[in-house]
Amino acid sequence: MPCLFRLAIKGPPLPMPPPLPMLRSVCVFCGSSDRGSRVHKAEAARLGRLLAQAGIELVYGGGRVGIMGVIANAALEAGGRVVGVIPEHLMRREVGHLGTTELIVTASMHERKATMFARADAFVVLPGGPGTLDETFEILTWRQLGLHDKPLIICDSGGYWGPLKALVDHMVQGRYVKSAFRDFFAIERDADGVMARLGRSPARRRPSRMDRI
Repeated sequence: MPCLFRLAIKGPPLPMPPPLPMLRSVCVFCGSSDRGSRVHKAEAARLGRLLAQAGIELVYGGGRVGIMGVIANAALEAGGRVVGVIPEHLMRREVGHLGTTELIVTASMHERKATMFARADAFVVLPGGPGTLDETFEILTWRQLGLHDKPLIICDSGGYWGPLKALVDHMVQGRYVKSAFRDFFAIERDADGVMARLGRSPARRRPSRMDRI
């Protein structure tokens, strides 16, 4: 089902001359809770500014609250282009960010994730809750199934994602995934490390299989 509508809030697209090879847009998965730590919010704001300064479009879940709102506002304030993707039922709850460069409102959660995937050249994971985990593992599962080879980088702000790494190690030890699964993502401790890792990302070797997603 196609998206319900699009809002082009800021006029024509900004020019995007990204210095990082092969990357024009990065999708960031992160929490919508306003109760996250100040450390996490500060790191999100720095990442938003760095993406904007590098001329890289930010794609995210379209919310105006929590870390979502922090990274979107920071990127916009730094002159960056921000694309929000949000399901219609969350727009009705008035959590959509109407100040983004482009706001895509979808009919369902699944369409939201598929749209975010299609608009992104790479993915970054900031601290979040179940929704962030859902998005992260779906991207990793699609990678495991050979549907794409886009990089995914976990920003381990304040050591938040240490248990996630331990869980993956536990699954490898239990032989539910192969050790090569660890190669499908990278972990960096802060926004600067994430940007450096994005700069070292190899060129994609094959097109994504959107027909199978």
